[in-house]
Amino acid sequence: VLDRFVTDNGLEEVDAAKAEDEFVYQNSYRLNNEFYAALGNKKAFVLSHGKNLMVFKIVGYAEEAMHYYGLENLRAHVWVGHQRYPTKGKVWHPAGAHPFIGLHEALVHNGDFANYYSVEQYLAQRNIRPQFLTDTEVSVLLFDFLRRVCEYPLEYVIEALAPTTERDFAMLPNEKQAIYRRIQISHLHGSPDGPWFFIIARNDPLEEAFRLIGITDTSMLRPQVFALQRGKASIGLIASEKQAIDAALASLANEDDRFWPRADKYWNARGGSHTDGGSFIFSLIKDNDGFKLECRDKFGVEISDSELSKPVIDTGIKRILSGSGIPSALTPSQEDIRTALSSLAPAEAADRIIGLADGLKNDDEIQHAIDVLTSLIHDRFELGPLKKAFVAEVAEQALYKLFDSLPRIRDSSPLRFRRLTVEDMGAMLPPTRDVTTLLIDAKGFDPEGDRGLSRALLSAYGLGWRDIHVYRMCGQRFIGCGCGKRSESLRINVYGTSGDYLASGIDGAEVLVHGSAQDQVAQIFNRGKLVIYGDVGQTFMYGAKGGEAYILGNTAGRPLINAVGKPRVIMNGTCLDYLAESFMAGDPMSGGGFVILNGLAIDGDGRITEQETPYPGGNLFSLASGGAIYVRDPAKKLTEDLLNGGQFAPFTMFDWDLIEPYLLENERLFGISVEKHILTHEGKRLEPTRVFRKVKAVPVVALAPTGT
Repeated sequence: VLDRFVTDNGLEEVDAAKAEDEFVYQNSYRLNNEFYAALGNKKAFVLSHGKNLMVFKIVGYAEEAMHYYGLENLRAHVWVGHQRYPTKGKVWHPAGAHPFIGLHEALVHNGDFANYYSVEQYLAQRNIRPQFLTDTEVSVLLFDFLRRVCEYPLEYVIEALAPTTERDFAMLPNEKQAIYRRIQISHLHGSPDGPWFFIIARNDPLEEAFRLIGITDTSMLRPQVFALQRGKASIGLIASEKQAIDAALASLANEDDRFWPRADKYWNARGGSHTDGGSFIFSLIKDNDGFKLECRDKFGVEISDSELSKPVIDTGIKRILSGSGIPSALTPSQEDIRTALSSLAPAEAADRIIGLADGLKNDDEIQHAIDVLTSLIHDRFELGPLKKAFVAEVAEQALYKLFDSLPRIRDSSPLRFRRLTVEDMGAMLPPTRDVTTLLIDAKGFDPEGDRGLSRALLSAYGLGWRDIHVYRMCGQRFIGCGCGKRSESLRINVYGTSGDYLASGIDGAEVLVHGSAQDQVAQIFNRGKLVIYGDVGQTFMYGAKGGEAYILGNTAGRPLINAVGKPRVIMNGTCLDYLAESFMAGDPMSGGGFVILNGLAIDGDGRITEQETPYPGGNLFSLASGGAIYVRDPAKKLTEDLLNGGQFAPFTMFDWDLIEPYLLENERLFGISVEKHILTHEGKRLEPTRVFRKVKAVPVVALAPTGT
């Protein structure tokens, strides 16, 4: 049969394996056309036909597919799933569920694109016709056509799907511009127009490799997170939200001590970037009797980080936590414990950290232990051979152990701390003069809704609690929302993996996130203070009206879009793109808003360096009409072509007097010294006017008809 197919289609000169692939592909097409076809009778369809690739679909959630098909004990190198209902196609039929298949790949998709018809016509011109009528299907058909039929290298496939444009294109080397220009001429009308984010699981039988690929479009309207962990078994992860990655790692670590509950490195992608292409590929390459894991960007550059090169963690978290710890005769200071950790082996370091939670007798000792353990979670300092992920996770688990040991909400105790669990919701009590700190264990609370964690916190606030610690979070949303006006006395500490919309709409409260935050954080933020000891996701402070925010790391796309009033924000890292788009925050010198962008990088050992550029994107202050951005750019790397509605203006000592108090508070929070780190460049201390550059809105004069 295969020989006849080869002869009938003139494929005698084609490699036998490739001819076999085409035979399977066309046979599946005929079967789907006969027994399914989106507009015909839906009797059956081909689930999967690739080599070493299995696809399972169900009208439901991913875990339901696992149970339905009995996959609990299935072993595989690469997994991909889609944990929500699709939004296009026959969503009520299993055939309409993600993932969709090309041949040797399965693709899941978050987003939408408006040019479905254009893409469908592009495929039809090449005799490829979709059968399930969804944008996800045509996406994987495009990928299969470009990779398998056209035999493009993966870099060129990504370029055809997510073309490099504008400033990023101009920043490419000339030879790459020439190639990309030809790719775009040939395929631009078939490129999905976004917003979208693709995750693709692929077996590459010709190269004997398994791959997990994440591709981001250039509009950056869909969130995405990448993560990498090096250990006894290495793992790469891609997801729409960091909480999904953290949940996956926690589950793996609970079952298999080769894995650790948090990654060594997390990062976001900027679609179409001239530096990394906005796409990353995890590849399992054959290595002797097994596989080795590589992670490279679109251009083939391997992802590196100082944390990835440290010795692997060779003991699972469950075994670590089973130790009793070493209680300290004298409660150590933060500096003492930091100094000690840098010279200890992992097991000894873990015992020392866990011991901080033991033998505590009174409120002062408990509070000191909380402060020390919290600093170990989020502060960056010299750790020697220890990984930051190791120290942070052990410290967080020790803190949870301490919190779990404290009295429940209705217990009688001389301590000022009380603990609330989901079982206690019907028995919540107000604080008293001597009982003032509430610890809410997030385990068991719903992500949102009447049984959601945010509602429990709101109930506690209504009863009078003002010092609240929320811990063991696993993605619950809307933390801090709904407290109303004049909530200045409320202070919320957040531990674990917080969810979307945290601190949105707050009006006076203080929220401290002891780790990274996710998407849509601090929307319509009005007054108060937000501190994030990590990175933050998409559309941070959308529509904000005021307040102060301090971010230790980076922000993803479109922070402070449509912000008005007087928000004051410091980002110590960078923003991927579209910072302060349509910013309308008045005149900073007259009480308006501004952003300070420091462009620094802080590694796991606390070393602070300048990023390659303070702003990697191509759109800074686009369409802004008010406010300002103060960029730390002593090397003058930013250029006019970044601005679309903004302009560079002289940075004066009046500007310095305005931003210095915020930089000093930033120093107190994160240890980023104004003198040593902010005003020092290449070993020299510079004047503020040589370090910062000011971007302000271009004045707009409204034209009106004149009378006659």
